[in-house]
Amino acid sequence: MLTGKQKRYLRSLAHGLQPIFQVGKGGTNEHMVRQIAEALERRELIKISVLNNNLDDPKEIAEELAEGAGAELVQLIGRTIVLYKESREYKQIELP
Repeated sequence: MLTGKQKRYLRSLAHGLQPIFQVGKGGTNEHMVRQIAEALERRELIKISVLNNNLDDPKEIAEELAEGAGAELVQLIGRTIVLYKESREYKQIELP
């Protein structure tokens, strides 16, 4: 579980990132969750955008993706999700 200070730090790092995944009207599936988990192992911090044609609640999508990928939900702002998971092999981010 991340502390408030750690989440603030991760949000500042994520500010300049571009979303690398998009959740469309098809919603999430097992393949997408697996791809997100692999991306998190390489990058540790990623952004995901929920497209306007997806009618599901972005909060539910964020929780589902975080749980499926074994990640922490750092931020949900509008339709943009920020996830963090500490990498075993490619550790780059040192949390305060």
